[in-house]
Amino acid sequence: MELHVVKLDKPEEVNLVFGMSHFIKTVEDLHEALATAAPGIKFGIAFCEASGPRLLRHSGNDDAMRKLAIDNLEKVNAGHSFLIMLSGVFPIHVMRAIRSVPEICRIYCATANPVEVIVAQTEQGRGVMGVIDGSPTVGVEDDEQIAKRKGFLRTIGYKL
Repeated sequence: MELHVVKLDKPEEVNLVFGMSHFIKTVEDLHEALATAAPGIKFGIAFCEASGPRLLRHSGNDDAMRKLAIDNLEKVNAGHSFLIMLSGVFPIHVMRAIRSVPEICRIYCATANPVEVIVAQTEQGRGVMGVIDGSPTVGVEDDEQIAKRKGFLRTIGYKL
């Protein structure tokens, strides 16, 4: 077995959702879920088929997001993996819709952070072992940082 680290490339303002699914209709179902989840959303979806023709399936409502999803998932090239690139929305706005798609098995990350995908390769193929999402922590928040976090969440309307 060989391990590979695949760095996902994206503009800083773009968010992504990376996971595993199990069926060819993943792309269509995710497209429908995302299109109705949040107004103004721009997205691209890519999905690596694991059997049959083994194609990289794709969809989206924005050509730039679709190209980002395709280009990055081609590098991962692991069966049943999917990648959604998002613009104009945060993952928190669409996670419930994504999780409601029956063929979704796992979500590895939903983030705007830099992401590296750890891929194992055997004679049979490639599979995702996990992801590295962002950077390590540098300390524990104190009372002042707790107050800032709570204030920020209220400022952006996520808490009352």
